[in-house]
Amino acid sequence: MPDLVLENLVHVYREGAVRAVDGVDLHFASGERVAIIGQNGSGKTTLVRHLNGLLRPTGGRVLIDGVDAAKSRVAQLARSVGLVFQDPDRQIFAGSVRAEVEYGPRNLGNRGEDLRSAVDAALAAVGLESEAKTNPYDLGASRRKLLALASVLAMRTPVLILDEPTTGQDERGVQQVRSVIEDAHRQGRTVIAISHDMRFVAEGFERVVVMRGGRVILDGPPEGVFRRDAWDQLASTFLEPPLPAVIGDRLGLGSTPTDEMLIRSLASRG
Repeated sequence: MPDLVLENLVHVYREGAVRAVDGVDLHFASGERVAIIGQNGSGKTTLVRHLNGLLRPTGGRVLIDGVDAAKSRVAQLARSVGLVFQDPDRQIFAGSVRAEVEYGPRNLGNRGEDLRSAVDAALAAVGLESEAKTNPYDLGASRRKLLALASVLAMRTPVLILDEPTTGQDERGVQQVRSVIEDAHRQGRTVIAISHDMRFVAEGFERVVVMRGGRVILDGPPEGVFRRDAWDQLASTFLEPPLPAVIGDRLGLGSTPTDEMLIRSLASRG
């Protein structure tokens, strides 16, 4: 599984008018679960699109297992890094759900039973196994988002990047996304997710990176990023800590209390 390293990464849009990523240094270790949070326009999506070559640095470097990503084609990077877009309609194009999920692994050279098993497992992971013959645009928006996730899962890349995976999902869809992340983690894969869902972030990731104005302003475990002395920095990028962190602070339970801890504490107070 590859390590990912960003060295003084800079990306400038529109001939210098917008400095979307501004000198970021980050290391994503193999097998980590990392959430990237921040207000819209803080540079999150721009940053992760350098990891699979969709964007190339204006300055600095992106290293994948020590190899400069700028020297690799997108097709080569796709073997290591899978990216699920925030808008599934920017990824989906095939005439059936199964054909959509087959496309990526087939392009990587998978055939026969390997291809079938990869596609079946990906569809099952997101609950779409019964929709294999359905036209993707006959699915609702939330299920198209799960389809886009399945299409990347089927490629079995060691790095999985999810851009706002829970947006528009009901509780069942959110749980399917959680299960995908947990399964990927058990397999030793690296998972990086952009999200505005602070509870999803606090409960599902071991590290949180906070961005503002193209720079990293906080980087640490959820219990550090969501504790009271970091709330002002979160507010500076228009974020609030998850509700359990606020309640946990008031009850003296820390910034990442479990539901069981909250219930027990509240019950003990009568």
